[in-house]
Amino acid sequence: MLKNKKIIIVLPAYNAASTLKKTYNEIPFDIVDDVVLVDDYSYDNTVQVAADLGIKHIIKHDNNKGYGANQKSCYAKALALDADIVIMLHPDYQYTPKLIHAMSSIIANNVYPVVIGSRILGNGAFKGGMPLYKYIANRFLTLFQNILIGEKLSEYHSGYRAFSRDALLGINYEGNSDDFIFDNQMLCQLFNKGFEVAEITCPTRYTHESSSINFKRSFIYGIGVIKTSILYFLHQKKIISVALFQ
Repeated sequence: MLKNKKIIIVLPAYNAASTLKKTYNEIPFDIVDDVVLVDDYSYDNTVQVAADLGIKHIIKHDNNKGYGANQKSCYAKALALDADIVIMLHPDYQYTPKLIHAMSSIIANNVYPVVIGSRILGNGAFKGGMPLYKYIANRFLTLFQNILIGEKLSEYHSGYRAFSRDALLGINYEGNSDDFIFDNQMLCQLFNKGFEVAEITCPTRYTHESSSINFKRSFIYGIGVIKTSILYFLHQKKIISVALFQ
């Protein structure tokens, strides 16, 4: 089934020069057709490393636009290349590329249109060194979101995600924030359009090279998650109409 699907990996990169090669070399090119790297104005040589690796599709932002904006460029390019399945893989080697086979198969066989690699299932977060405050915040926010959104995900905050072409075309992700809250807005959009989301256990690694946000940015992100969930709840209950979820 995978042979009939065009699978494209998108790498939202920011200062990923030291980990990009390690990540790229574990991508299973027996099924992956292409790779897109979007560099969000890194100050290291991420773009040069990508070029040396032979990545053909490299997009360079002319300023630092944000994590959400990076994803917008990633998905737009993948869709323009006629991808059937798009998998976002962080190039900081926090998530293993070895799950690409499994994630792709779930979508290719029409089991689910969206797959998330969960760090919470199987205790992957603690084993990988997730800071305690991040774990506690993750669990609190996920519980809050499941209650308001009406789903039962183990977490909403993993950056390892796979999408069918129809799922990406079915939502207005371009209307989302350019910042980190993009991920949560996207999930709410998918649920609003009736797309189901699968989860698979994903080991993770927290090292000094892993991409992360500081406590202040994490707090702002948490507030954004709560706001997005409340707006989605109110929209679903038809109390207010939220353009983001139309």
